[in-house]
Formats: sequence, structure tokens, C-alpha cells
Amino acid sequence: MQHTEQLSPWWRHAVILTMAVGFTILIWLAVRSFTDAPPIPKQVVTAAGEPVFTQADVLAGQQVFLKHALMENGTIWGHGAYLGPDFSAEYLHTLTGDARAWFATHRYQRPWSALSVVEQDTVKAEVVQMLHQNRYDAKSGTLTFTDAERLSYQEQIGKWAAYLSQPAANAGLPAKYITDTTELRQLTAFFAWTAWASTAHRPEKNYSYTNNFPYDPAAGNNVSSDAILWSALSLVSLLGGIAVVLFAFGKFDFLGWKSRSERVLPPVSVGHATASQRATLKYFVIVALLFLLQALVGAATAHYRVEPGGFYGFDLSRWLPSHILRTWHLQLAIFWIATAYVAGGLFLAASLGTEPKGQVKGINVLLGALVIVVLGSLGGEFLGINQMLGQAWFWLGHQGWEYLDLGRAWQVLLAGGLVLWLFLLFRALAAVRKDPEKGEVSSLFLYAAVGIPLFYLPAMFFDSTTHFTVVDTWRFWIIHLWVEGFFELFVTVM
Repeated sequence: MQHTEQLSPWWRHAVILTMAVGFTILIWLAVRSFTDAPPIPKQVVTAAGEPVFTQADVLAGQQVFLKHALMENGTIWGHGAYLGPDFSAEYLHTLTGDARAWFATHRYQRPWSALSVVEQDTVKAEVVQMLHQNRYDAKSGTLTFTDAERLSYQEQIGKWAAYLSQPAANAGLPAKYITDTTELRQLTAFFAWTAWASTAHRPEKNYSYTNNFPYDPAAGNNVSSDAILWSALSLVSLLGGIAVVLFAFGKFDFLGWKSRSERVLPPVSVGHATASQRATLKYFVIVALLFLLQALVGAATAHYRVEPGGFYGFDLSRWLPSHILRTWHLQLAIFWIATAYVAGGLFLAASLGTEPKGQVKGINVLLGALVIVVLGSLGGEFLGINQMLGQAWFWLGHQGWEYLDLGRAWQVLLAGGLVLWLFLLFRALAAVRKDPEKGEVSSLFLYAAVGIPLFYLPAMFFDSTTHFTVVDTWRFWIIHLWVEGFFELFVTVM
């Protein structure tokens, strides 16, 4: 008698259980990012009430940061590229040095370098206390800067203007990249706010809004006990979860770990491709080309670490600066990986299911849409970085968020293409979902596929003026949940 092997329904149960637990935590964290994000003061003033900068300046500075794609050069709170500096950490460290010089002059009437060890220790303590003191008034929305903080902010406008003007010093950004004085002032205000949130203690807490990140002992930013505790608990939870999974696989047969037959279902007939399977071959050619292009762009990006001011004697930054190359490097990686999974899903759906009428046409239309999104977004990012799209930079150019660089219009088209892909999968698998042998695996296949377009939606939950903390929460969903979570779930089912 022929033996029939069926997929255990515990695969579906395990996925549902994992998602229920995981999304409970993720949703709670997302809510906390809205309620507990560092406040952006309505106005920043001196003790005498003189204005320094406003909330509008901070948000405008964030937009300057984004539309010039500086997240593909350096980082904010550790998130972004590592060609350039962490702008929040660099601003904070410079502020610390400026504050030491100010206190040395006003307390001892001598420069910092001329102070004795005891005097320097006294000044260090005063600077740390100043940085940790939270002078933000939540009722009025006013943050008070000390004279040392005000002077440092004014001087650092010139510091960042100099950084953004020299390709050899900024890892390959265009020469004289940002020269507008208003934009430089707003950008520095944005950096100043990130540095303030990094050191000012949360109300009734002994650590900052960013849990003392970035680490800088000179500014009194040391690792908090909470960071150590939750890091340890995270590691214990990870190892414990892996142990539970391995125990379930090894001890029980709920998931079909112990095979009872030599053949693996669903069978793929070697040498007998369907018309829709042959249509997917073009996808794999594109995958290979995108992968090759990504490798070449990545090599050029890496060269900026060795020779930021040139490329074997050629000024590459004049035509292809480092932040556009790094943008393309990341986007091409996402594109070739997503294209491979899309093509693999369409190919296997034909083996598992049926060949509906018009399926080949749908596959070709999807391929055309994919080409439009890839070429349109890469070209838009180049134009956006070069400030050639005006106010349309967010929609058609470079959004500025690492991994989510493509303009919002291209994101919408990408999501639409993924919905079309899901529709094509459903057409191929609909007829076999009630089959006793293939029903469970075909249903799980569709459930995993649904997660790909559905959980790309958080990429559209923000705009250029949304709070940085909130955006980074949704970026986490895309980078670690969409790319590394649901794509891996889908490839496991494949």
C-alpha cells in the first residue's frame, strides 16, 4: 500500500503561537515609543530667556539630515552608516570639551590645559552634573541651556559646516555639500537635541532618555544597570527559547521531525517545467544581475574607508559620493533577496498547485512592475541626494532613512507588487487547499506569503518630521521583522 505523508498541523499552530507572543511584546514596545520618546522642546532658551533654537528648527534639521542622506554617512544614537561619525556622540563629546573649557575659564580664569589635576577633576564633575541635569519644563515646553551649552551650539555650526565641505574628511560626501547657513544651523540644532536627550536624566530616573547611549565616560554616560539587566535577560530568553524548540523537535513528533518515508513532499518533477515556471526564469537572471551590481557597488563603498578623497586617482565623490553608493548597496541587497523569494514562491506554487489561465501574463506583469520599482527608486535616490527633485524628494527621491531610502511613491508601488504576487500565489494554490495531502502545506505557504506584503506596511507609518524614536521603532519592524523575520518564515516553508 502506498504511504501518504501529511504535514503536521502543529507547524501552523507553532507559527500562530509564536506570532501571538511576539506581537504582544512588539505592540507594547511600539506604544512605549510614542509615550516615552524624548520630548522635543517648543523652544530652547538661555537662563536670561534669549532664544537658542526652536522645535521647528529641530524638525527642519531632521529634514536636512534626511534629504541629504546623512544617515548613509554617519549615525544618530548608533543607527545608520559607519563611514562617518555618530553625529549625536560627536556633538556630545565636543560639547563636553567646550563645557570644560568654559568652566575652567570662569571658575579658575585659566584654560583647561593649565589646570591642576584636582582642578580638572572639579571641572569634570561640574560638567557631568550640568549635562545630567534636566532643565526641561514640560508645562511650558521650554528647555533652558546653560551659557556653556549655548556657546558650544553656536561654535559647532562651523564645525559641521567644515565637516560637510571636505570629501577627504567626511568619507566621500560631495565637496561643499551643505552650504546654506539656515540649513547648517537647523542641522546643528537637531544634533544638539539628540545630544541633550543622550545625557539629560529622565524625570525620576538616574539615566538619560536613551539609557545613557552613546557611551561617553567624559560626559558621565556610563552603561546603566537597567541596560545590563535587560541585556542579560534577553540572552537568557534567547537561549531558553532555543532549548524549548530543540526539545520539542527531539522529544516529540508534533512537527513531523521524524520522517517515515524517503520522499519529500511536495515533489518537483525534474525536467518538466510548466509555462509559469519557465516564465520565472527571467526573475533569476535579474537576481544574478542585481547581486553582481550590489557586489560592485559594495566594493566601491568599502574603498571610501581606505581612500575617502579619491578612487585610484579619480575623484569618485564628484559623481558617485559614498552615501549614494551605500544607499544603492543596501537597496540592491533588499531587491535581489526579495526578487529571489518572489520567484521561488511562484516557481514552487506551480509544483504544489495548478496552472491557472493567465498566470504567465500575471508573472510577466509583476516582473515589469519590479523593474520599474528598482530602476525608478535607484534613479530617484540619485536625483534626491543631488537635490534635483525639490519638494518631491520624500516621495520620489531619497527618504533618508537607512534601509528605507527609496521614496514613498516607490514604496507604495513595491507594496502593490507584493499584493499582486500574493494574488498569483493564491490562484495557483486555491485548488489544492482542500487536498488531504497538500492542503496543510499549501495553507501554511499562503499564510507565510501574506506576512510579506502585510508587514511591509510599517514602512509607511511615518514621514520626514515624525519623531526619530518613533521612526526607528518602525524601521526595526521592517529591518528585523520583515526582512529577517517573515522572509525567513517564507523561505522555511518553501
